[in-house]
Amino acid sequence: MKYGILMRAMRERKGYSQEDLAHQLNLSQSCVSKFENDRKTPDLTTFMLWAEQTCAKEVAIAFLYGIDGVTILQSIMQVITGYIRIFQF
Repeated sequence: MKYGILMRAMRERKGYSQEDLAHQLNLSQSCVSKFENDRKTPDLTTFMLWAEQTCAKEVAIAFLYGIDGVTILQSIMQVITGYIRIFQF
């Protein structure tokens, strides 16, 4: 399973540089780069700490359950559309 692109997206969404996140996680910038380029696979603890630091736990959980990003967005849009219909007069 490839985690790199997801890990990079989580970091960038939060606005962290590799150095910023490395400092938050007590890792080297090189280690962060290896994770993001799929040259190193994170253990579950590291992956979840990464998700927590980047405020993306829901994305990490969905990914671990095999749900892709498009499916997540489609589900969110269905919920939002439902709320809009409820509150329309």
